[in-house]
Amino acid sequence: MRARQTADIVATSLGLEGVLEPSALLEPGGDLQALIADLASRRKSVERILLVGHEPMLSSMISLLLSGEEDLDITLKKGGLCKLAIRAISPGRCATLEWLLAPRHLGAIR
Repeated sequence: MRARQTADIVATSLGLEGVLEPSALLEPGGDLQALIADLASRRKSVERILLVGHEPMLSSMISLLLSGEEDLDITLKKGGLCKLAIRAISPGRCATLEWLLAPRHLGAIR
């Protein structure tokens, strides 16, 4: 529920109300490989994707896309943001980390 509330706040602040697509794959215990496959299938129709979810799934996904393994030591704080550059998403090393921000950083740029 909190992830959905956060997604609603972000969508409103970006003027993107009505375009959210909830996914059970982002729920705690969701299937990371299936989530990546789902994102890959959407890649042709969208330029950018914002995921809002829970830990440790998001850190595991970031780790997998950066290193090919799920155990890279990534700390994504509650309310934090991470930006990855990805040309073709796949369950392995396919991304470049552009930035990782803690909530305190976000407060400083408002």
